[in-house]
Amino acid sequence: MGNSRFFDRPPGLTVAEIISLTGTETSDPKRLSHLIRDVAPAELAGPHDLTFIESNKYLPALATTHAGACLMPRRFESKAPPGLIVLRTNEPYRAFVAVHRKLYPQSLRPTSLFETSGIFEGATIHPTARLESDVTVDPGAVIGPRAEIGAGSMIGATAVIGPDVLIGRDCAIGAGCTIMHSLIGDRVVIHPGCRIGQDGFGYTTDAAQQKIPQTGRVIIQNDVEIGAGTTIDRGGIRDTVIGESSKIDNSCQIGHNVVIGRHCIVVAQSGLSGSVTLEDYAVLGGSVGLAPHVTIGRGAKVAARSGIMHDVPPGETWGGYPAKPSKQWMREVATLGRLAAPGGDRSASRSKPSDES
Repeated sequence: MGNSRFFDRPPGLTVAEIISLTGTETSDPKRLSHLIRDVAPAELAGPHDLTFIESNKYLPALATTHAGACLMPRRFESKAPPGLIVLRTNEPYRAFVAVHRKLYPQSLRPTSLFETSGIFEGATIHPTARLESDVTVDPGAVIGPRAEIGAGSMIGATAVIGPDVLIGRDCAIGAGCTIMHSLIGDRVVIHPGCRIGQDGFGYTTDAAQQKIPQTGRVIIQNDVEIGAGTTIDRGGIRDTVIGESSKIDNSCQIGHNVVIGRHCIVVAQSGLSGSVTLEDYAVLGGSVGLAPHVTIGRGAKVAARSGIMHDVPPGETWGGYPAKPSKQWMREVATLGRLAAPGGDRSASRSKPSDES
């Protein structure tokens, strides 16, 4: 797949090791020692690559693939070309991801761009800052007074860690991030260019437009991942909170006092206004906009490009602008489509013939 330029060339896995890792099955036990060195799409794969097929759409690519092994459901096994090692599984993509992660573990989080080990002499660290063992700090990074960084964490090039910020263990802070007024847990991944802990957007609504003090913090719990270019404002008089294991995509805006629960997903370009609450397991599609103070209930989902003006009850799926329950939204879209079609308004108003005609 040509990854060796930017990632360490993986040593590879045997078919037997892949079976052990993924729980798959094979009908070709004589080739368990075959070495898989990489992953690739079916149409690009070579004899030492692993690929996967999970739908009829990709059967033409399966018929002509030169891959060494392919993950697929049992129903596609008869379509496999001769010589292909078939690995049967009901969830081929999930198994493929497990192998991909095993081959390229260094791709999962930002690493030292200068391949630094330890603290580079060009970094600026305040004498009162406290760094535990095995912390990596890249060139140009600045760590402010009384900041604390846990063991195994990496601070990328030109990142700025403000005074009194706490960063837990095994975290990765990407290049060019600025982190202020924040408490960050363990195993948090923050991709390059994020801005976390700046003041929220708060002004009085009178003619003077006086700036409102923003004296809260940002609390980021364990195992959170934040995509490149995302901004998270600190709270006003309470904290902005990102709950455990939540994932936020690139270029999102999280306003002051927002509370995001555990295991939530926020997709790219979404904007959460001040004091929004996402309860546990909520999902926002791309470019969703939320008005201030609304609550997205536990497990609720919001379709991409929706505008949320009101609370979304737990477990429901909403969409549209303004958003509403998805079935209602789709009925309205379908009705408008019929009305907008040529002659649609006439056909919609035409009455049925009477029984007497």
